[in-house]
Amino acid sequence: MTEIKVDRRKSQRVNASLNLEVKLAHPDGTEACTTLETINISSSGVYFRSGHFIEPMTKLAMDLEVSVPQVVDGVANFATVPCEGLVVRIKPEADTEGCSDYEIAVFFTNIQPEGVVALEKHIAMLISDED
Repeated sequence: MTEIKVDRRKSQRVNASLNLEVKLAHPDGTEACTTLETINISSSGVYFRSGHFIEPMTKLAMDLEVSVPQVVDGVANFATVPCEGLVVRIKPEADTEGCSDYEIAVFFTNIQPEGVVALEKHIAMLISDED
């Protein structure tokens, strides 16, 4: 019997290589920051690669850099979208010795309205570039 996979996402996901600063709080109150690159994005989450395992259900604070489809004096405008999210999936699923390439899916739990607008404009721009 053939299994049919149904995409349950409400938001369209698009491939995007964007700078993503991830801030991870440690139990002792310190914070580790690193700049990574996204694989794809949607208005509800982000998928990125990391050299480190991050446990599912971990809360992350992030800053996502998007370009907005408005060019001023020949230069594209960029917006930093601060957001918070929850790790919902990671590949491989366990911390693996010798692994330096984890793929991490994060669902946004907090993003300001102006950040959503900038993110949606960027996604619309990427979709129109695909056509």
